Amino acid sequence: MKITIVGTGYVGLVSGACLADVGNDVLCLDVDPDKIRILESGDIPIHEPGLLEIVRRNARVGRLAFTTDIERAVRHGTVQFIAVGTPPDEDGSADLQYVLAAARNIGRCMDDYRVVVDKSTVPVGTGDKVRAAIGEELAARGAEIDYAVVSNPEFLKEGAAVEDFMRPDRIIVGAGDERAIALMREIYAPFQRNRGKLLVMDLKSAELTKYAANAMLATRISFMNELANLAETLGADIELVRQGIGSDPRIGWHFLYAGCGYGGSCFPKDVKALARTGREAGHDLRVLRAVEEANDAQKRRLVDKITARFGEKLDGLRFALWGLAFKPDTDDMREAPSRVIIGELLRRGASITAYDPVAMTEARRIFGDRHPGLAYAVRPMEAALGADALIIVTEWKEFRSPDFDVIRTALRQPLIFDGRNMYDPAAMRRYGIEYHGMGRH
Repeated sequence: MKITIVGTGYVGLVSGACLADVGNDVLCLDVDPDKIRILESGDIPIHEPGLLEIVRRNARVGRLAFTTDIERAVRHGTVQFIAVGTPPDEDGSADLQYVLAAARNIGRCMDDYRVVVDKSTVPVGTGDKVRAAIGEELAARGAEIDYAVVSNPEFLKEGAAVEDFMRPDRIIVGAGDERAIALMREIYAPFQRNRGKLLVMDLKSAELTKYAANAMLATRISFMNELANLAETLGADIELVRQGIGSDPRIGWHFLYAGCGYGGSCFPKDVKALARTGREAGHDLRVLRAVEEANDAQKRRLVDKITARFGEKLDGLRFALWGLAFKPDTDDMREAPSRVIIGELLRRGASITAYDPVAMTEARRIFGDRHPGLAYAVRPMEAALGADALIIVTEWKEFRSPDFDVIRTALRQPLIFDGRNMYDPAAMRRYGIEYHGMGRH
C-alpha cells in the first residue's frame, strides 16, 4: 500500500520505517530540509535502537523515501499519517498548529479518496478540527472528494519503539468510516498475526485513550515516588514495598519503581494537556494536579539530599553525574530530571562533570559546550575521578554493575546519591560507600 507519513520526528520516522519494513511503499514528508538531507544521506536525526538499520534497509530497496515536496507527498499515499509535534502552550494545552497545517495541505493537494490518520497525540475533538480543515480547503477549491479522518494514537516507548511498533500490545483505531477501517485493518494485519490486537472505537474515545494511558502511567510513578519519600521517613524500604504490592495481580509490576521523577516528551506534556482538557470541560482532574506537583518536587529530591549532606552552599564542590537522558536508550533530554538537578547544583555554586552514553551532544546543545561549572567526561570513571560524590540520574545498563572498589578510590569521599535505586544499600555498606537512595535503607 502507498502510505504518506507527515513528519519525520520520533513517531513519524519509526512508523514510516516499520510500515516500509513489511512491504508498504512509504514516503515521509518533512518541511525541515536539514532533516531530509540527514535521512537521504543514510543517517537518522534521533537515537533509537534498531531504527537506523531499518531505515537504511528500506531506503536502499526503494520502499522508504523522503521529501520536502508537500504536493508529491499528498498525491502519494491513499493513507496519510499525520505525525507532527504538538508542543504544549503556556497554559498546558496542546498546540495544534502543525496538525491543522498538515490537514490543510492535504485538503489543498488531494486528488482522490484519502484516509487522514492522526498519529500525533492530540486532545479530544482534534479529529473534528482536522475534518473541518480539510473540508474548508476542498470547498475553497470547489472540489468534491471523499475522505475520512481516523485517530490512531501511538504507544511507543522511547528506547523500545521499533519493538513496540512491530509487536504491539494493542492497536487503537478511532473511526466511523467502514472503508477507512478496512484500510487500517489491512495496514496493521502484518503486526498482529498471532492474535487480533486492533480495537475499533469512535474517534473521541480513541483520542482520550492515549491521554488516559500516559496519565495512568505517570500517576503510578508519582504515587511510588511519594511512597518512597514516606518510606524513607518511616524507616521502611520502598523496594520491599514494591515487591509486596507488585505481586498483587490487580496491581502488577510495571511502573512501580521509585526514582527522581519522570520526564520526556510524553508524560509531562500529556498530563498537562489532559488536565487542561478537563478544565475546559468543567472537570477539575485533581489527581492529575497532584501527579504533576509530586513529579516537580521529586526532580529536586536528590538536590535536597545533597544539600542535607553538604549544606545549602556548594561552592568548591564537584559532583560526578551519570545519566543525562530522561530514560535509558534515548538521547532525549526533554523535561529530564538531570536538567533540574544540574541547574540547582550550579546555582548553589557546585561544579559538575557529566557522563551519558548517548545524550552528551544533546546536553551540549541545551547547556552550551562551555557552560561555566559544567564539564563532560568520555567515560563514567573519568567523571568520578576526584569528585566529592557520584550522582546517578539515569538507569543505563552500563551503570548497573560498576567496579565499586574503583569508585570508592576515585571519589574524593566514597559517597553515592542514587536517583534510580540501582544499587543495594547493604552491598554499598560492605564496600565502604555512603549511599543515599530513594526510599531505601
